[in-house]
Amino acid sequence: MKAFIDYISQFGDLNQHQIDFILGKATRYDLRKGEYFSEAGKIPTRVGFVLEGIMRFCYFNNKGDEITHLFMEENNFVTDYQKFEEQVEASEYVQAITDCKLLIFSKKDWDDISNTIIGWDTLVEKIYKKCLIETLDRRSPLVSEDATTRYLTFIEKFQTLINRIPLSYVASYLGITQQSLSRIRKNIR
Repeated sequence: MKAFIDYISQFGDLNQHQIDFILGKATRYDLRKGEYFSEAGKIPTRVGFVLEGIMRFCYFNNKGDEITHLFMEENNFVTDYQKFEEQVEASEYVQAITDCKLLIFSKKDWDDISNTIIGWDTLVEKIYKKCLIETLDRRSPLVSEDATTRYLTFIEKFQTLINRIPLSYVASYLGITQQSLSRIRKNIR
């Protein structure tokens, strides 16, 4: 819980009463490796905060290939936030890569927090903006680089994750085959 409070406190001042109220709305939730937090075609019903573990956002392209486009590690929120707020069907999956421990908030509880704590929406906006900027920072260089450089950039930006993520997901994220990734890894050792 401390990690969660430390994280949200970066984005706005909360007094102890507000913190207690927010924590009263949170539920601890365990997600096993491979389980989905939310699924494409379903309306996202909760927001999670990753206490332990790694999650990934993925979708299937028009050829039926599974594409990983985002990883979320500890001390980050996880949800398809736009779809969650609009209460419309998600177009992607959010899946546990490892066993995960989360704090979760239902839509009702999230709205209760928003309706009770003045400034909560501004705080959430700042968190959402930070997440978007980090995602763009991690993804943008991958568009114009060759496969080896993409992998080296991935290692640099995801130092804490590289040994915790299956290579098939890394390859998908980089837009290359697993065989190509194996060759690249062999050549740079």
